[in-house]
Amino acid sequence: MLIRERSEELEKKILCHRASLSANARRDREEKKDPLRTDFQRDRDRILHSNSFRRLKHKTQVYIAPRGDHYRTRMTHTLEVAQIGRTMARALRLNEDLVEAIALGHDLGHTPFGHVGEQALQEVCGHFEHNEQSVRIVEKLEKEGQGLNLTGEVRDGMLNHCGKLTAHTLEGALIKYADRIAYLCHDYEDAETMGLIGPEDLPDMVKRKIGTTHSSMITALVTSVVKNSMQNEEDGIHMSKEGDEVLKTFRQFMFDEVYMSKALIPDRKRGSNVVKMLYNYYTEKRADGSFHETRLPEKQIRLAGGHIPLAAVDYISGLTDNFAINLFEDIFVPRYWTFKKE
Repeated sequence: MLIRERSEELEKKILCHRASLSANARRDREEKKDPLRTDFQRDRDRILHSNSFRRLKHKTQVYIAPRGDHYRTRMTHTLEVAQIGRTMARALRLNEDLVEAIALGHDLGHTPFGHVGEQALQEVCGHFEHNEQSVRIVEKLEKEGQGLNLTGEVRDGMLNHCGKLTAHTLEGALIKYADRIAYLCHDYEDAETMGLIGPEDLPDMVKRKIGTTHSSMITALVTSVVKNSMQNEEDGIHMSKEGDEVLKTFRQFMFDEVYMSKALIPDRKRGSNVVKMLYNYYTEKRADGSFHETRLPEKQIRLAGGHIPLAAVDYISGLTDNFAINLFEDIFVPRYWTFKKE
């Protein structure tokens, strides 16, 4: 028996009856099975080794181009989602490999400057959602247009990890909670480090129910998800009504005091303007109504099937913070120069 087959047999014995089995996973393009790794393990590895994943280390979580090494980036956020997700998956006997793969891929489509960049693209091109772009990356853009050929379960979890969307697997549903728990708790810790807020500012309900430290908050919220999901397995992944109310209150507090903080507004506006001006530059038309095709990398135009606005979205959303800033300066900021008379 191959190691991969042994792992698949162990899943059938150990995981709960509603967990996703890697032996049942399907890809759009059939491939020869790996002798060592299950399909979900292969998906995890493909995401981890992708160009898009590496760029997450230089993309904003909350603070644009932060000074200091201790603030979260989009990559550290992603790793924390994976850790929280795996903890809950093991407790609930769900497929940890599927959870980890979804977690590592869920934010691949995020823009430079985080949600500021996402909103900016929405305003200039009409529609842009980072979860949809994450799926487009793994299906159409990675590996020179070949995509990563991930399983349907992983792509479904990536697509449906946010908003009112609903994943078709328990592992995908779990990531929605893992993502929210991760970003609220670690964004709170970063805001505290930055001096924006302190424990005394937290709503009373939040302090009483989940504490005032990054660690106590994660522990309480994760425990709530695990405990209530175990008690009512057929209801899926969920907290108690009280737990959801605490999470909702905590989230509203973070939006009011951190994400929309007056102290962050100047940089948010600057980041937004960078994205908007880059998009307008790449989609500007000549007098005859044609696009300036040479402004975008040829590769992006090819991957977008010649559709310039789509190529611009693909290109800009894939930029890191610093690359976007440098690109903006190259295009829009005058250079110092001296004239030498011969």
